[in-house]
Amino acid sequence: MKKVSQYLAFLPLLLALASPFPTSAQTKKQVKISHATAADVANDNHMVSWILASYINSNSDTLEARIYPANGLGEERAVVEGMQLGAGATIHVGGSAIHNNFNKRMGVLDLPFMWRNYEHAHRVLDGKVGEILAAEHEKLGLKVIGWQDSWGYRNVITTKKEVKRPEDLKGLKIRTIQTPTYVAALNAMGASATPMAFGEVYTSLQTGVLDGFEHSSAVTFTGKFYEVAKYITLTEHLFGATATVISKKEWDGYTDKERQVVAAAAKLAQDINRSLSVQRDAESMEKLKAKGMIVNTIDKTAFLRAAGPLQDQLAKTINAEDLLKLIRDTK
Repeated sequence: MKKVSQYLAFLPLLLALASPFPTSAQTKKQVKISHATAADVANDNHMVSWILASYINSNSDTLEARIYPANGLGEERAVVEGMQLGAGATIHVGGSAIHNNFNKRMGVLDLPFMWRNYEHAHRVLDGKVGEILAAEHEKLGLKVIGWQDSWGYRNVITTKKEVKRPEDLKGLKIRTIQTPTYVAALNAMGASATPMAFGEVYTSLQTGVLDGFEHSSAVTFTGKFYEVAKYITLTEHLFGATATVISKKEWDGYTDKERQVVAAAAKLAQDINRSLSVQRDAESMEKLKAKGMIVNTIDKTAFLRAAGPLQDQLAKTINAEDLLKLIRDTK
């Protein structure tokens, strides 16, 4: 009953998506929304993208949005690079880690074992830290219009070896995002971090190039990784905030009315995404168990003991000590 009432609470918002707008005879501006995950609203990136596209298409007579899931416009880093030039995708929805390649200070959001809970992350991203990072990103030609949750903390998923103790990670080739903070986090946990584009992960697990990868439960399920991996270890080492980012060149070319529609779409997507985080994480984990995956807990004492000094070290390397202090001070 609780779940039903939760969805009913969003009924007015979702109905707003369906409000018709007169179709304009003129050619509409194309809003291309790119993300890396499966075209399934059971994962956070596609749900956010679906709300964005639905709201824009229902509330603008000059914009027309279309989603390109599963890297349909190219791998994420290349997509974001194109957006800086005003080419290819208009909007990208994905992990903050991708953006570390453009503003290394954004890597502070991806430090291991840093977030106390979802609410802590929301207060940080809606506060000074989010404002500072968004302003820095805008100077790079990328405008942040939403901060969302990854539906589930990131855990280690393996193909053949069951990881129950920290020492079981030793030497395992675990795929992670191509960013220094993620690589350092996995290496510090004892694994052999293997940076790789997301689109290559399934095949690499299937062929044995990788021993595993790390990601949230929702992405693991909707990407059907249960077909090539058997074990999940609840390391919960990273939170994986996501961002909705629009090309600044595209944004600057919009009318005030168009900007209002896009901003409202992003806010609605952010709010719904956050409200479903805990529920969707739990649901996806149960679905993975039903598919035969074995879920193990792990003693994180040693990881947590090493986390503080590692956070300090990584924050220094990316010149983000001021941001780390703000995050730690946020109650």
